[in-house]
Amino acid sequence: MMDAIVLAGGRGTRLAHYVPDLPKPMAAVGGRPFLEHVLDHLIDCGVTSIVLSVGYRADSIEAHFGGRYRNVELRYAREEQPLGTGGAIANAARELGDGPVLVVNGDTWLKVDHRDLEEWYLRSPTDIAMVLRTVNDVNRFGAALIDGDRVCGFGEKTGAGPGLINAGVYVVHPRVFSRFAMPPAFSLEADLLQRHCAELRPRAYITDAYFIDIGIPADLDRARADLREGA
Repeated sequence: MMDAIVLAGGRGTRLAHYVPDLPKPMAAVGGRPFLEHVLDHLIDCGVTSIVLSVGYRADSIEAHFGGRYRNVELRYAREEQPLGTGGAIANAARELGDGPVLVVNGDTWLKVDHRDLEEWYLRSPTDIAMVLRTVNDVNRFGAALIDGDRVCGFGEKTGAGPGLINAGVYVVHPRVFSRFAMPPAFSLEADLLQRHCAELRPRAYITDAYFIDIGIPADLDRARADLREGA
């Protein structure tokens, strides 16, 4: 199973009332930090090498997890200043080899089988592959547009109705960052995927697996209810 990077540096300003002075992935869900659910799923899928990209209140994450979780070694890549999602991935990738890595967000959980995702990716490797999730309304996230098995563009968040969204799970080959001469701090979504979509033509892995993003209070409450009921 390939190495994994978990983006866990977000402050979560919209959750300030729910998660005072903690990184968003440390919000309590089911009696423990949401980040534990994310790590559990990675480990259950066979991931044995994990780098946590940390920034805001990194000390709280490191103090909670330490160097191991469920007998899997955890490494930390600190952002000394905000790097954006793309810069955080590039920074964390320095802790790993030069092959493709699995990237997930620490504040979202998609119950896709990462072993199946890896097998799918290795049948036709590319610089970036994206997991897209089918939803009934793309309004909050914005739509991902596909042509066959390739992402060909992204719709505005003002759109509505059913479609595909970026689920925040990727397979990324770190060489892509030098290929497009990305700066130290940049957004993976806006500065790389959207700006260079025509050249990248990311592969699209489509799923309807359970998905939750705890970025707003209503969805944090839903995650707490779902996981209490065994989602």
